Amino acid sequence: MSPRELVVLGTASQVPTKQRNHNGYLLRWGEEGILFDPGEGTQRQMMYAGVSVTDITRIAVTHFHGDHCLGLPGIVQRINLDKVAHPVDVYYPASGEVFFDRLSNASSFYRTVELRPHPIADPGVLDAPGAPFVLEAVALSHPVDTFGYRLTEPSGVRILPERLAAYGLHGPAVGQLQRAGRIRFNGRTITLTEVSTPKPGQSVAFVMDTRLCPGVATLASGVDMLVIEATFLDADAHLAAEYGHLTAGQAARVAAEAGARTLVLTHFSQRYRDLDGHRAEASAYFTGEIFVATDLAKIPLPQRR
Repeated sequence: MSPRELVVLGTASQVPTKQRNHNGYLLRWGEEGILFDPGEGTQRQMMYAGVSVTDITRIAVTHFHGDHCLGLPGIVQRINLDKVAHPVDVYYPASGEVFFDRLSNASSFYRTVELRPHPIADPGVLDAPGAPFVLEAVALSHPVDTFGYRLTEPSGVRILPERLAAYGLHGPAVGQLQRAGRIRFNGRTITLTEVSTPKPGQSVAFVMDTRLCPGVATLASGVDMLVIEATFLDADAHLAAEYGHLTAGQAARVAAEAGARTLVLTHFSQRYRDLDGHRAEASAYFTGEIFVATDLAKIPLPQRR
């Protein structure tokens, strides 16, 4: 099975530093590759991370500030240069249509791939052709229109081999039971419930540039992985509120209250060369697994419950 993991391409807010590239995150989900917020330098970071533009099936832009979108021209042109064999769906705030048009047509290039735009005017479930998950957009609070994204896999069941053996089920009969939900076998009716256990679907939320607002909690609620900005520390909470950002402490408190399983902090201000304070601050509120994201890190999704 293909891995489910977050490939961190960049972690800097506003301007890149010597240690951190502009934003960029590729979520690998089976055959899907969702590229979030490709900032300047994303194409080069992908080469360092060992990922290809052919892995990208969707692009999701939270908003049109430069550190979240100035890598889009290079990605769009590289997709076409490499003749990616599938259409690529692109999601972004509808109010930024003019910026999307400019960025995706920034210079002359030969078009070989269908880029399917999905401008988001209102929060809700998005059109995601062929996706094995539900993709939602939730409004956030920032000086420009900003949406967070949530991917939710439908729940299923896990077949228990020992239960199958107890009923003598094997071969094509198992497939028939999975399709129909019940089967008549050896003189009795066996239901899928009798030979399986519930398997919750996985979920990931992606929360960038926002101050605290109801949308943050909505996105974070019960997710397996919360990827969230932590631009400032609590000591600079006044700056976070003024410029529409979160602190590490605020992000961790949201994660704890929302019941998230794994917390990934990112989007760090250049004022913090060392990020030990972000981990310490988050650890005071969140007892689950915490990742302070670093460029080129690969973070696996937690195992299904």
